[in-house]
Amino acid sequence: MTQYLLSVWGTEGAAAPSNEEMQQTYAAVDKFNAKLREIGAWVFAGGLHDVSTATVVDGTGDDVVTTDGPFAESKEFLGGFWVIEAPNLDRAIELAAEGSAACRGKVEVRPFADEPA
Repeated sequence: MTQYLLSVWGTEGAAAPSNEEMQQTYAAVDKFNAKLREIGAWVFAGGLHDVSTATVVDGTGDDVVTTDGPFAESKEFLGGFWVIEAPNLDRAIELAAEGSAACRGKVEVRPFADEPA
């Protein structure tokens, strides 16, 4: 089994969902998470706070530099993720489609590297 990162992407400035829509989304995601557990694909998942809470840490020089805000200046942002196990990319994409429908957002699928580069 290969592990895949299913990352949920949002777009800055998109219309905010109503409270009722958010409750429906939470329920759909909970149902999807339960399915992942039942079929043995679940590894880990998490939702993230708003991108404005991000801190970038650069420890590549002599001094550590921290900056408020996201690393990239972009209208798209990472909102949450799942780490799953699937036998192949096709199955990971099928599950990502279900996750996308549940969270009402685009989901990127990427396999984890087998060995460090």
